[in-house]
Amino acid sequence: MPLRPLGRSGLQVAPLALGGNVFGWTADEKASFAVLDAFVDAGFNLVDTADIYSNWVPGHAGGESESVIGRWFKASGKRDKVVLATKLGKPMGEGRSGLSRRWMRQAVEDSLRRLQTDRIDLYQSHDDDAGTPLEETMGAFAELIREGKVRAIGASNFTASRLAEALAVSARLGLPRYETLQPLFNLADRAPYEAELQPLCVAEGVGVINFYGLARGFLSGKYRSEADLGKSPRGGGVKGYLNPRGHRILAALDAVAARHGATPAQVALAWQMAQPGIVAPIASATSVAQLQELLGAATLVLTAEDRHALDIASQP
Repeated sequence: MPLRPLGRSGLQVAPLALGGNVFGWTADEKASFAVLDAFVDAGFNLVDTADIYSNWVPGHAGGESESVIGRWFKASGKRDKVVLATKLGKPMGEGRSGLSRRWMRQAVEDSLRRLQTDRIDLYQSHDDDAGTPLEETMGAFAELIREGKVRAIGASNFTASRLAEALAVSARLGLPRYETLQPLFNLADRAPYEAELQPLCVAEGVGVINFYGLARGFLSGKYRSEADLGKSPRGGGVKGYLNPRGHRILAALDAVAARHGATPAQVALAWQMAQPGIVAPIASATSVAQLQELLGAATLVLTAEDRHALDIASQP
C-alpha cells in the first residue's frame, strides 16, 4: 500500500483512514474488532477516534470508542501496526473541555488509559478554544511530545485564520506545530474546505484528513429519498443533502461508478484522495463487508474526465 506523509510529522499513512466514531455505538465490540482487524490486515494503518465518542448516545459518557480500540489493541497485539489518532477539547463534563494546559494534561492520561497504550501518534485539538491563549495550548502540546506521550499534533474544525495564527505562534516560539487538519470535506460539502483552508494547508504542508468522507453515508447512494432515512441511526443527518444538487451528485457518482465497475462510495472517496492537500479521507464502517467496499477506493484511479464530471455536478 503506497503511503503518504502526514504533514511534516514523519508519520506515513495509507490513503484511507478508519473513523472510530461508530465503535461502541452502531458497531458493537465484536463487529468493531472484526473491522479493525480487516483494516490493518489489508495494509491500512490510520485509525481516528476522539475522547468524546460516543457521548451522544443515551447512557454513554464519552470514551466508549477509545475503550473499544484499547481492548482491541490488547487482544490483537496490533498496536504497532496502527497510526493512532485521537482528539480532545469537546465537552466531557464540568471543567473537562477546551485546550487549557490543565485539562490537556488530564485528557491525555484519560485517553492513554482507555486506549491501553503509552503514546498517541496524532493528538488533535477537536475544536478551537478561543478562551485559551494559543501559546498555552501549543506549549502544553510541546510538553506532551517531549514526554513521549504524543508523537505529532493536529487540529480539527479550525478556521483558516485560526490555523494560520496557530502555525505562526509555533514558528515564533519554536514549538511543535499542527501537522494535520481535520475539516469537513466531501463532494457534497466542498466550500468550507476549498475556499480558504485548502490553499493554506497546501502552502504550509499541513496534511488533511477530512471527516465525513461519505457525507454521513449519503455519498454511498444508500439514501436517495426521505423514505430511505430510516435505514440507519445516522439517516437523520442526511436529510439536508436530499435536494437537486445532491441528486446531481448521486447521478454523477452512479455514472462514473458504472464506467469503472465500482460503487458510488468508492468513487466519492477516490475523488477526495485526488484533491490537493488531502492525505486520507476518514470513513467509518460497521461491518467487514462495508469496510472492504471502502478499501477499494484506494486502488480506484479516476480519469480527468471522471473528476471533471464530479466537479461540475458538485459545484458549491
